[in-house]
Amino acid sequence: MAEKEIIIAVSGGVAAFKAAALVSQLAQQGRCVKVVMTQSAQAFVGKATFAALTGNPVASEIFDSRFPLGAHIELARSADLLCVAPATANFMAKAATGISDDLLSTLYLCFTGPVLVAPAMNCEMWDKPPVQRNYQQLAQDGVQFIDPQEGWLSCRTRGIGRMASPESIADAINDRL
Repeated sequence: MAEKEIIIAVSGGVAAFKAAALVSQLAQQGRCVKVVMTQSAQAFVGKATFAALTGNPVASEIFDSRFPLGAHIELARSADLLCVAPATANFMAKAATGISDDLLSTLYLCFTGPVLVAPAMNCEMWDKPPVQRNYQQLAQDGVQFIDPQEGWLSCRTRGIGRMASPESIADAINDRL
């Protein structure tokens, strides 16, 4: 049986540093991991970190000459699971409404396998009705959530919005595979 390929998609939030720990954990388990990053994610963690942890190049552009059919198509066809961690309110809004204006959003629309999403954002953002509507829509669309936790947030307050631990996300991935 062929090795299962996992895409970890990192959207732009301070919790992106936790994605590095997640990717490292999966790689140490012997998983084949590829990383997709939004432009905003690269403001928090560099591509070199994920390339070193996975042994694979990082994809971040829709138009990438390494993927003649398009990165979103080739990555979607080769992967067995897509996990977005951290998932920002921006990503969730795009996914819930079908907006496809970057690699991650087009990849999400092309991907036919299981999708896990680990939201991370400010607690006030998390509580907003539009974010909760997008959460409900994505759940209805079949997305499996690894819900945010209560804890210390980078905005210097406590509340719900902290991304689940890398261990919890890895467990959810392994359970799905």
